[in-house]
Amino acid sequence: MRQSFEKNINTCLLPVALLAFLLFLGGSASAQIYSDIFNFNSSTGDSPTNPQVMAQGQDGNLYGTLPQGFGNSGVVFKFIPATATYTILHYFAGTDGSRPVSGLTLGLDGNFYGTTVTGGSYNAGTIFKITPSGTFTSLYTFTAGTDGGYPYGTPILGNDGNLYGVTQYATAYKITPSGVFTLLGTIPSRSYAPLYLGRDGNFYGTTLYGGTLNQGTVFKMNPSGVVTIIYNFDTTHGAVPYAGVVQSGDGSFFGTTTAGGTGGGGVVYRVTQSGNIKVLHNFPVGTQSDGYDPIANVLLATDGFSYGTAWAGGLNNYGVVFSIAPTGSYSILNQFDKPSGSNASSNMVQHTNGSLYGMANGGLSVDGVIYQLNVNLGITLKPLLYAGKVGSAVQILGSGLTGATSLKFNGEPARFTLVSDNYLTTKVPSGATTGPITVKTPAGTYSTVFNFYVIPKVISFTPTSGQVGTSVVITGNSFTGATKVTFGGVAATTFTVDSDTQITATVPSGAQTGKIGVTTAGGTGASSAIFTVLP
Repeated sequence: MRQSFEKNINTCLLPVALLAFLLFLGGSASAQIYSDIFNFNSSTGDSPTNPQVMAQGQDGNLYGTLPQGFGNSGVVFKFIPATATYTILHYFAGTDGSRPVSGLTLGLDGNFYGTTVTGGSYNAGTIFKITPSGTFTSLYTFTAGTDGGYPYGTPILGNDGNLYGVTQYATAYKITPSGVFTLLGTIPSRSYAPLYLGRDGNFYGTTLYGGTLNQGTVFKMNPSGVVTIIYNFDTTHGAVPYAGVVQSGDGSFFGTTTAGGTGGGGVVYRVTQSGNIKVLHNFPVGTQSDGYDPIANVLLATDGFSYGTAWAGGLNNYGVVFSIAPTGSYSILNQFDKPSGSNASSNMVQHTNGSLYGMANGGLSVDGVIYQLNVNLGITLKPLLYAGKVGSAVQILGSGLTGATSLKFNGEPARFTLVSDNYLTTKVPSGATTGPITVKTPAGTYSTVFNFYVIPKVISFTPTSGQVGTSVVITGNSFTGATKVTFGGVAATTFTVDSDTQITATVPSGAQTGKIGVTTAGGTGASSAIFTVLP
């Protein structure tokens, strides 16, 4: 089945009490939670395959891609959840790309970025940009040479505002919004999943194969392209991960594999940055119970539960929608039946309105569906980036923002500009510390899903040179709660946080000439200037 799928795609859980109440009423939990809200057909596009994802735009609408459609080259579409209105924004013609299975990523400029697997000048895929109104720009054409080719996952946003991605040819790249392409290097094997921006500013991903047993890997890549393998899959703990990873509040990562585990049908796993793995659920092959072969990413929602889909199995053998608690407790929310969806492989997205949305194959015309999970998670805020320094611009998606009267970074007030009911902009204020962003509106106070990380900034230091034992005054901002000060990478054994803008540190034994770094809960900031260690 895996070989067949691969050939073709060359291509919150409700609170337990509420779910129990629905079951007590005699209604099906899936009937209450799952809704098929739009059916694709031959004129709108079809076959939503691969771990792609719809992106929420600044207008609150969803934007995505389909690998087939007019001319069988694929389309970019806009979907308005409130009215189930569907609009095609772009038809691919082959020369500008073909088979866009990646989905889309929202950039800081309000435009969307994606890839096509094939098409372009060398028929090895492309990277493109498209505006919410449909103005299309080809940014890069892969050559299938040293730059790689056939990119499946959408490029994702980095903290520097550029886009980062990987290809089936096991290469990693960076591209600017204007189309300047940089080859970063290679990853352990080919990958079908998009990267994930960790809160430390590094990127995390998976490879289908590679690793010590050639069963796939979880890896970390810094913005310069240096790759570190975090975990080598061994079949027992899963194998062949088509999906990528998502990061939880404690810093660990959740993901799925399509094979391995005690049942042979894949697993849901959690892995720490140090490589300690725990299997949360094993999928048994060929059963009519909880499904198997989970191709899509799990979605870690604001209720702490992970949501996902299994491509096969279930009562009708068309797959299932499931939720899984942090403890591993597994629940089925929907049994796919084909008329209302089947064989889902696309990632779900949590909209700021509190519902989950995804795509699946099947449907009334068998060309695919957009579905909604009515899990009532409540309105949330979603920054495009979850980290920044004082003065950095921050863009926030939301719902019901009209009439907002205040915005705070972990309690520190900040000025903001309300652009629409679904979008506002602000800047990290002086004195801000790591914590949630909150916005007060007439309907209530909304908060971000995770903490926003305020990265410290080292501006200057006095003196600029000295021997071991020299007292150095470091100025900057966001120093509150500093846990480490380094001189050329060597940690100081003695330092005092004088204020949010000043630290006094003693040059430690073994210090090296180099930059001075300050680490807080928000991350690490380094000086641009060099401190010289004298003999």
